Amino acid sequence: MAKIYSHRDLRVYQLSFTAAMDIFEFTKKFPKEEIYSLTDQIRRSSRSVAANISEAWRKRRYEKAFIAKLSDVESEAAETQVWLEFAYACGYITKEKFEQYLDNYEHIISMIIIMIANPKKWSI
Repeated sequence: MAKIYSHRDLRVYQLSFTAAMDIFEFTKKFPKEEIYSLTDQIRRSSRSVAANISEAWRKRRYEKAFIAKLSDVESEAAETQVWLEFAYACGYITKEKFEQYLDNYEHIISMIIIMIANPKKWSI
């Protein structure tokens, strides 16, 4: 296993960053009337997952702060799943893409839950 020097080395960060960039790309095709609602919301929540992972990484010397920030990550990932549901229900993404993104975020959430359950493994 490679040594982790920064949040960028975490697999969960890499997955969440890639997922957020994928969401950014496919939301470019959303209708213009969604720009200040669904498009904005799904972009914000998906980006927040990666951003909060980086914040959690910097707070890992304080176990409770680390866990609290990871809890924010889990919440933002779940919120992203809800926005994906809306995008699918509105017909903006295919069923295949919808299921792929839901699975991606389930995987991210499971990785975060493991980190929350084992904070000492990550603490300084």
